[in-house]
Amino acid sequence: MEKPSNLLIKLSRRLFNDPSEQEKFIEALIYPKPFLPCILWCQEKPAGLSFSVEPSLSWQPSFVERLSLGEKPGQHSLHESGYYYCLDFSSIFAASTLLTIPLSVQLVFDMCAAPGGKSIFAWKALQPELLMSNEVIGKRTGMLISNLKRCHISPCVALSKDSSILAQLIPNSSNVVIVDAPCTGQSLLAKGGKAPGCFHPTAINKSANRQKRIIANSAQLVAPQGYLAYMTCTYSPEENEQVCEWFLEKFPQFEPLVIPHLATYQSHLASIPCYRMWPQAGLGAGAFTILFKNTEEGPVNQIDTNVFSDQGFTRIL
Repeated sequence: MEKPSNLLIKLSRRLFNDPSEQEKFIEALIYPKPFLPCILWCQEKPAGLSFSVEPSLSWQPSFVERLSLGEKPGQHSLHESGYYYCLDFSSIFAASTLLTIPLSVQLVFDMCAAPGGKSIFAWKALQPELLMSNEVIGKRTGMLISNLKRCHISPCVALSKDSSILAQLIPNSSNVVIVDAPCTGQSLLAKGGKAPGCFHPTAINKSANRQKRIIANSAQLVAPQGYLAYMTCTYSPEENEQVCEWFLEKFPQFEPLVIPHLATYQSHLASIPCYRMWPQAGLGAGAFTILFKNTEEGPVNQIDTNVFSDQGFTRIL
């Protein structure tokens, strides 16, 4: 095996007590293997499509398919037409907590939405009356809008604003808020990509502090009896379990929910219900996910989307 960095070794030891599991984790990052391509159907699947499809997992939603290795769905004409969206199966795992939310959802707000996969999943799974997809990084907003338009996601408002501003503009408004938090991106290595400095304590702490700020602001948007879904694509406990433990101390009105279909993925790094997919399992590059419920009672703040268009940063699809 190629010699792993000392920082990766240290992380593996913090994540796993079993030396063999540490080795499997490190190997998955140093010698990444291809994962099955995965697609989320936005429109009804055409008859006679020739994709080779793998058997579904027990918790896999009906609108998601894992394809056989070698399939290239991104090059198919149906992709360009917006029939489906291509994404990593780890993203399906992370977003699958939304499947436990009762239907009849009025507003879903995706705080860190680009490139759009979690927004599209939420739109398909929850069928909200309105989807609001936000991306604070301006250069990523165009990609988000392009994907939402291509996949015919409507009604949808796409916007670009910091979470602190949104907490002031539309508090207590959203039945479901999704925070696919920006992170150190350690799982990129399991995909064969690069994430320079992703294991360095300074980068991890900086990322964790940003995540705490975003989830705290996002909590202000959640309507009474609403839901907050937090997820990342990184491995460090500081960016995952520890952020959630901090959040529960600051916002005791939220409770973490047990997700029955993810019981076998329960994180061994926390006592609260939260879930991990590890890259060495071979299903995806890895993810962390948790679903909170706001236990407070009270009225839902009905928002007018004109409040955004008046400020010049809203696009309605």
